[in-house]
Amino acid sequence: MSQGRVIAVGDIHGCAVALSELLRAIAPSSADCLVTLGDYIDRGPDSRQVIDILQRLSHRCWLIPLLGNHDKMLLSVCAGKDYMMSNWMDLGGAATLASFECKAAAGIPEPYIAFLQSCRRSYETSHHLFVHANYLSNLPLEEQPLYVLRWESLKTRCPGPHYSGKTAIVGHTAQKTGEILDLGHVKCIDTWCYGGGWLTAMDVCSGQVWQINQQGCLRERQFVKGGAERDWGLEIGDRGVGIGE
Repeated sequence: MSQGRVIAVGDIHGCAVALSELLRAIAPSSADCLVTLGDYIDRGPDSRQVIDILQRLSHRCWLIPLLGNHDKMLLSVCAGKDYMMSNWMDLGGAATLASFECKAAAGIPEPYIAFLQSCRRSYETSHHLFVHANYLSNLPLEEQPLYVLRWESLKTRCPGPHYSGKTAIVGHTAQKTGEILDLGHVKCIDTWCYGGGWLTAMDVCSGQVWQINQQGCLRERQFVKGGAERDWGLEIGDRGVGIGE
């Protein structure tokens, strides 16, 4: 088991430049555990490259990839559930097909599908729960309905504290302000990277936060007890230009 940092990464949605620069800033070691919360594909421009980066990352640190609803839609289409095709295309599937330079899901190479098939439904440590979307506060993770784990927005239902006392780290519900939603017992780190926000990573034990936008611009923050936040400043990535906070 990892003795290093436990770092959660929010919804990536095909933003490969942001992911690459985020990992450069985090500099994960073999002792670190990175929990990616799902939605690797769709909407952003580089779904294929995102999966390439994650597959390489799995040889560098302890990677725990969760399955998001967008990833599940693609798997459903590949499994012959044609009724999912229009939903997937409406929700960003066309951008994924473009990144693979193909016209149908059947053209996506098998190793990329195998990566998504290997993703977990949830994950937990001694003090934290990790799910893509939402949870029921009275059930252990292994008994959670898949619809809740993958699809239910915090806007539809904001859960209470989990009976285990663990803090939940979630994605899926895009925070279009670019700020983490911190309710104490649940923290949402989907900060709308593909839409002009940030790709967020959080060291769940120390409270350190890294955020990168699609231009490669980095800002670091430190969350402290009581929900307060301290900015560590804004840096310009090798590929990006700065923007105002």
